[in-house]
Amino acid sequence: MNSQVNFSDIFKSSFLDQVTSFSVIDSLIALVTAFAIGLFIYVVYKKTFAGIIYSHSFNVSLIIMTMTTALVIMGISSNVLLSLGMVGALSIVRFRTPIKEPMDLVYLFWAIVSGILAGAGFIPLVIIGAILIGLVMVFFVNKVTIENPYLLVIKYTDVMVEEKFKTIIGNHVSKYAIKSKSSNLNGELELTYEIRMKQQETHFINQLSALDAVKSAVMLSYDGNFTA
Repeated sequence: MNSQVNFSDIFKSSFLDQVTSFSVIDSLIALVTAFAIGLFIYVVYKKTFAGIIYSHSFNVSLIIMTMTTALVIMGISSNVLLSLGMVGALSIVRFRTPIKEPMDLVYLFWAIVSGILAGAGFIPLVIIGAILIGLVMVFFVNKVTIENPYLLVIKYTDVMVEEKFKTIIGNHVSKYAIKSKSSNLNGELELTYEIRMKQQETHFINQLSALDAVKSAVMLSYDGNFTA
């Protein structure tokens, strides 16, 4: 067994081997593809956004996330030790930004999966998948309309006025149901209706507020969160 170490072995490093095995052309193709797919996700997200406040920074982060994920996959695909180290390093990362819109999670997952496929070299798959997913997103958001319910909260002091509530509400909404009713020690009553609008007309709220025994009438958009 030869245990002698040559002088050249001391300065020998696997760094040069990694450089020689690195393909600049393949890496550029993967990054350009990831950028193109991320830009496509950016356009689809902006076109289909149906939330309350549009976040441009979040949309831009989808492009960066797609490219970053592709970069990570290209780095760990040829080195098992590096992949284990990367998994350990990423496991301690905690993201504290709350995601309010459920569809935002879908776009985040779409960006990550696209980056993984682009980094792994599945260019045709990621392109076909992005086109099909984008078409589904645009079709369902723009063509399929979802009638969101509203909550109507009325505070009043006389029980007899409840019949007038039914008359006014029934003439202006397509469907309504009582969700809750409460009373306090001061004799103030609160009635909550779940209503579904025929059209985006809210003038009947003024009619409810104009009733003698009514102290306030508030309508809230309800889609899982309360939004005044």
